[in-house]
Amino acid sequence: MKRAVSIALAALLLSTTGGTAYGKRTHHEKWYQEKWCSDQGGESEVTLPDRTRCDCITADHAVEVDFGDKWAEGIGQSLYYGLQTGKRPGILLILESVKDRKYYLRLNSVIQEYGLTIDVWMIGEGAY
Repeated sequence: MKRAVSIALAALLLSTTGGTAYGKRTHHEKWYQEKWCSDQGGESEVTLPDRTRCDCITADHAVEVDFGDKWAEGIGQSLYYGLQTGKRPGILLILESVKDRKYYLRLNSVIQEYGLTIDVWMIGEGAY
């Protein structure tokens, strides 16, 4: 019985933290998105013709903003937003700590291996 309660509590914890080992985020994704997009002269939360929303549209890019541990999702979303807008796909990867740099390495290795035309930027404490 005690083991079942422990398993249930662990599952609840994972579901409420999005499965991250870090738990609470330093800032919400939108905070990074708005700051970076504004700095780039872009427009945040652009609704596309199919009613999906791109995190940031700049003069040249359709950018998906994701935390490091969601790097794989960023690939598909950025490619789709690029297709929908005719702009070059981009990913702004949020790295909140040095430990998050592994996600940039994973993302970049997939992009290089498959010759994807996705530009990547990093933001957060782990990016420096």
